[in-house]
Amino acid sequence: MLLVIVRLPWAGDLGMHAATVQRLRHSPLHPGNPLVDADTPSPYYSPWMLLLGCLARVTGLSVFNVLRVGALVGLGLLATGVWRYVRTLSAHRAAPALAFLCLVLLWGPLLFDWSGFLGLNSLALTVAYPSVLALGLSFHFWAWLTRALRAGAGWGGWLGLGALWALILLCHQFTGVVASLGALATVIAARPGRTGLPRLGAAVALGLVLLWAWPYYDFFALFSAGTGLEAIHRSLYGHLAGRFGLVLLGVAALGARWRRDRRDPLVLFFALGALVFAAGGLTGHYSWGRALPAALIPAQLAAALEVVSAGRRAVRAGWAGALGAALLVGAWTQVGTLGYVAGRDALPGAVAARYRTPWAGYHWVTPWVRYGDVVMARTMASRQLPAYGAYTVAPGYPDVFLPSAGAREAAERRYFSTGTAASVRRGVLREYGVRWVVGVRGDAEPWLRRVAAGPGGQVLYEVPR
Repeated sequence: MLLVIVRLPWAGDLGMHAATVQRLRHSPLHPGNPLVDADTPSPYYSPWMLLLGCLARVTGLSVFNVLRVGALVGLGLLATGVWRYVRTLSAHRAAPALAFLCLVLLWGPLLFDWSGFLGLNSLALTVAYPSVLALGLSFHFWAWLTRALRAGAGWGGWLGLGALWALILLCHQFTGVVASLGALATVIAARPGRTGLPRLGAAVALGLVLLWAWPYYDFFALFSAGTGLEAIHRSLYGHLAGRFGLVLLGVAALGARWRRDRRDPLVLFFALGALVFAAGGLTGHYSWGRALPAALIPAQLAAALEVVSAGRRAVRAGWAGALGAALLVGAWTQVGTLGYVAGRDALPGAVAARYRTPWAGYHWVTPWVRYGDVVMARTMASRQLPAYGAYTVAPGYPDVFLPSAGAREAAERRYFSTGTAASVRRGVLREYGVRWVVGVRGDAEPWLRRVAAGPGGQVLYEVPR
């Protein structure tokens, strides 16, 4: 993963996070919308991204180098967090290492990548995302909470837990839900007494106050932000056996743990996560599917722990054999991740067939497109261009705080429609102050000046002033 950070493969939301750092770098107090030229808040403006933006501003490092620094911190927190949390569940020296292997390899025979999910290939593509940092903080949060409940921490420790809970929720809201479910399971399993409950209540109260006070966006407005996120999350409910089938070994391990202890924290954690995930599928709230790691993580950890704690030696050996076979299958599924370090040409043919080529990016427009310029582009380009400081007409990602999102998306479709008159296209460009157009040769208009050609037949056109 350290070598992956050097290469920093681009896919998915990396452009969104780079754009967020860009805006905070140029204006830490009033960054505006990260993707389009509009003065709106954004849930991407988290404490972590603010820190990275200030780092870029102070040091002069490029945005992508700052994201590499963020990836190093996030990966370090994840590694130490998993180690600390697993140590609260088992004292066996091999438990943390087995837990790491299960978290990154125990998935399924069908490759699956998504922010907030810890599969090896997914982690390689999202290592610079705030979700990795939030997951690392979550493991530390669960470890700290477990020890606080066992040892009876003081008021300061509990207030610190409340602040950490709010930080996780602000940095990545979906991972914050996973962290909250894990914390709830830990509290239910520990059954805190009269001394612990007031301190727990104070921690929750402080966390809520910090969420309310965060100035960059209204956290609680996300609960009434509409259904714009449901469509893109519907795919989380497809191909479950192929994507997560190997986790069934962990579900069996949870069953063994439940027979030994009906209040086992991992069992409760899994039950809460599975309940939220199922409720999302049944009610059409597909964004609730992002809570699935709350079911996957405890099952993966249980599979690792059963090898070192399952009673008789013969039973442990059986678990070790089954887990070893499952990990080999999971490793082969994700072996294409090696390409993000070595490059496709260095891979054997069978491995190269499992490699997914990352996005090429839009470095080729930067000699001409300046910070703050507005570009008319289709969706895929709109997901990457803001990483270099430009704005696009329509946001490349759903934006629950942008009232004009629908109108902007309609303007983009109207501009690139083959039947649109030249006068209408000119009107769209004037309305949004467009300086550049990124399209293909078929998008050329006599009044556009061709400036540069990019990969895949793309062309950068300048709009005459």
